[in-house]
Amino acid sequence: MAETSTTQTSAPATSIPAGARIGHVHLKVADIDRAVWFYHDVLGFDLLFKMGSAAFLSAGGYHHHIGLNTWESKGGQPPAQGTTGLYHFAINYPERRDLAVALKRLLDHGWSIDGASDHGTHEAIYLHDPDFNGIELACDRDPSYWTVMRGATLETMGSMRKPLDFDGLWAELGEPDQNGYLPVLRTFK
Repeated sequence: MAETSTTQTSAPATSIPAGARIGHVHLKVADIDRAVWFYHDVLGFDLLFKMGSAAFLSAGGYHHHIGLNTWESKGGQPPAQGTTGLYHFAINYPERRDLAVALKRLLDHGWSIDGASDHGTHEAIYLHDPDFNGIELACDRDPSYWTVMRGATLETMGSMRKPLDFDGLWAELGEPDQNGYLPVLRTFK
C-alpha cells in the first residue's frame, strides 16, 4: 500500500461554503434499547422512531440528529485503545443556560463526565455514551471572542484552554446545587 502524505502543497481553489454544517451523526451501538435510553432519557433528544435494530432521534423536529443502529455491532465491544475511529462529536447548545441544564440532567441521571474545558471560543463538557463514543456538550461564545484563534499555533492554542467555571455555569440555572454536584465538578481541571 502506498503511503500518503498529509502535507498540503497548495491551497484549494475554493473553500467549503461558510454555511456548511454537520447535520447528523449515525452511530453503531451494541444495544439499541440502552442507546435509546441514553440519548432520549439522559440527553433529552426526542425519539422520532425506532424500527427494530435502528432508531432516530432529534431536537426541535429536525429529521434526525442522532441515528443509532446495531446492523454490524449488536453485542459488540467498543474499539480498543490505540485504534482509529470517532474521537468525539459535539452537541452545540444555543445558550449557556442550555449547557447548564444538560449538565444537571446528566448528573441527575447518575451519568458522570470525563472532563471539561473553557476553550475561549466555547465551553465544553466531555463524556461518553454507553458504547464509549465520545461526546462534547458545548456552547459557543459570540464570534467576537474567536479572534484570539486567528493566527494561533498548536503551542498557543494549548495556553488558551482553561478550566471550566462550573460555579458560573451552575448559576445559569438560577437554583442552588441541592445535590452537592459542584464540589465534585470543581475537581475537573
